[in-house]
Amino acid sequence: MELDLSLDASGVDIDGSHDGSLLSNATWAPVLLQWIEHVRSNPDLSCPSVVRLAPEVSLGLRFTDDAGIAALNSQWRQTLGPTDVLSFAALDDTPDWLEGAAVEGEAVELGDIIVSLDTAHRQAADHDHSLRYELHWLISHGLLHLLGWDHPDERSLSAMLALQEHLLDITGNVLPKDKWTSTCGDRVSPDAYNDEKASLHKTSTS
Repeated sequence: MELDLSLDASGVDIDGSHDGSLLSNATWAPVLLQWIEHVRSNPDLSCPSVVRLAPEVSLGLRFTDDAGIAALNSQWRQTLGPTDVLSFAALDDTPDWLEGAAVEGEAVELGDIIVSLDTAHRQAADHDHSLRYELHWLISHGLLHLLGWDHPDERSLSAMLALQEHLLDITGNVLPKDKWTSTCGDRVSPDAYNDEKASLHKTSTS
C-alpha cells in the first residue's frame, strides 16, 4: 500500500531545542504508513473494509498553534478554547461504489489530523516526556479516529489507548503507561470534513 501524505506546518515554528524534522513529511509518512498497515492487516482490529482493500490512501497532517486549533474547535465542535488534536474524518459508512473504486486502484481519502504544537509542548512538559513522544501519541490518536475508532466510554478509551501504545512501540517510540495522556481532541464528522477540507489543504506542502 502507498500513502499520499499532505503535510502543512506553515505558520508554526519549533524551538531550537527540538529537531526541526519533527514537522517534516519525511518523518511522518513512513510512520503513518506503518501504523495504517498494522491496523488494516490485523483482522482483530477494527478498520474500514475499503482501507483494507486500498492500494493507496491519502490523508492530511496539519500542525497549527493554539489559536488555530481553538478556531476549529469552536467552529466544528462548539467547544471553546484550544485542544491537542482534532480529526476530520472523511470515511464513515463507506458506500458500495467506494469499495469498488479501491479495488480498481483509486486512492482512499481518510481525512485530516490537526495538531496544536503549543498544546503538544505543554503536555510533553507536564508529563515529563519528549515532544517527539507527544506528537507520536497525538497523531496516532488522530489516525485511529480517521480509521473509525472512537472512545464514548472508558472501555473503548482503554482499548484505543492500548492500541496507541502498541503503535508507538512498533515504530520505536515506547511511551510508558504512566506517561499516557488522555487527549481531549475528538473526531469531527465526515460532513464537517467535506466542508472544511479545501481550506485545510490549500496551503499544504509535499
